[in-house]
Amino acid sequence: MSLPRTEQTPDDLKRLSPARRRRAQRLLLPLSADEREAFLDDIAHRTSPSIDFYLFSLLAGLIIALGLWLDAPALLVLGALFAPTMTPLVGIALGTISGSMRFFGRSLIGLLTASLLVFVTSLSVGFMASYWKPFEFTQAYLHTQLAWHHFVVLAVGSILTTVAIVRTRRRAAVASVALAYELYVPLAAAGVGLGSGVPHLWPDGLVVFSIHLAWAAILGTLTLLILGFRPLTIFGYTAGGVLTIVGIILLIGLGGAGAAVGGQVALPTLTPSDTPPPTETLTPSPTGTASITPIPPTVTLPATLTASITVPPSDTPVPSPTPVYAIVSAPEEYNGAILRDGPSFANTAITSILNGTLIEILSEIPTQTDNVAWLNVKLPDGPEGWMLQSAITIATPVPNW
Repeated sequence: MSLPRTEQTPDDLKRLSPARRRRAQRLLLPLSADEREAFLDDIAHRTSPSIDFYLFSLLAGLIIALGLWLDAPALLVLGALFAPTMTPLVGIALGTISGSMRFFGRSLIGLLTASLLVFVTSLSVGFMASYWKPFEFTQAYLHTQLAWHHFVVLAVGSILTTVAIVRTRRRAAVASVALAYELYVPLAAAGVGLGSGVPHLWPDGLVVFSIHLAWAAILGTLTLLILGFRPLTIFGYTAGGVLTIVGIILLIGLGGAGAAVGGQVALPTLTPSDTPPPTETLTPSPTGTASITPIPPTVTLPATLTASITVPPSDTPVPSPTPVYAIVSAPEEYNGAILRDGPSFANTAITSILNGTLIEILSEIPTQTDNVAWLNVKLPDGPEGWMLQSAITIATPVPNW
């Protein structure tokens, strides 16, 4: 690797000023120019992607995609364990802090190439999933949303991986699992969503991946700054390269954040689920309706007439039953429910309904399937289907209510 030259520090600490002597003692890099160059070359060699990096990324993408298809969180963790050590991400941070556009571009292209393999593998799994129903993709929805706990896991993984690779000169396999999980899982969810035709997963996963990538690169750069990797020149090639590379990283992150805010993607409110934990079973109360039979009127003729004319009774009107309305009120973490074409999880999902939506109950007695109760409901715009009773709160007052 050819890193840009920075200000040379004399090998003899006694020849330095007191301020620079204290600074040199805090630096992680050796003071000798030859030692510094050998040290940086060693880190650059260990952070460069290899064939094994791409092969293990391909295997990890396949396992993670299967875990998203089968809604198996254990497979997601297994896929992250099979993922290679995310050394190119440390290489991106090293290229940023050194101002080497060449090394930064090589590390970024290597990481994006491995990510493309994960995406293509997940796309194939999603295409197969489109011919195999039912599929829920609950885990895929959960991992294509921006959440603070994902940023915490990503920060810990980025910092520990950078420190382990630079300071201990060992591969940080354990800390790198967190990086692989937070980068490859949303990317695989995007591929599965695009291949299966499930809405929201395709754009949401790419937005989450780009924001996570920028966040991890920035934290890795800050970690190298704290460890002593810093450009010693204020103006010139090094500082200009650093500013350019930091601008590229911020452009990636801000582009993803702008898509999330402006396009309303990768936000938790857009991914309702139909599998809320049963909290309270509501038994719909039958709505009794009173039938009114009017008394037929009679006509009384004058007393001089001997015959009385009686008006035949009119037909008794039968009032139509009062419709029963309810409100979708799933738990807050799901924010909605799924309307299906039958009372079972195996039936096809018609659409998703957010909490607070007013619906009409068509069946007074729930249907028990899959150990849960289902109700036949109708949406305000016309479609009918079945929904979990535990996600519905009655809204129509009943007699003596």
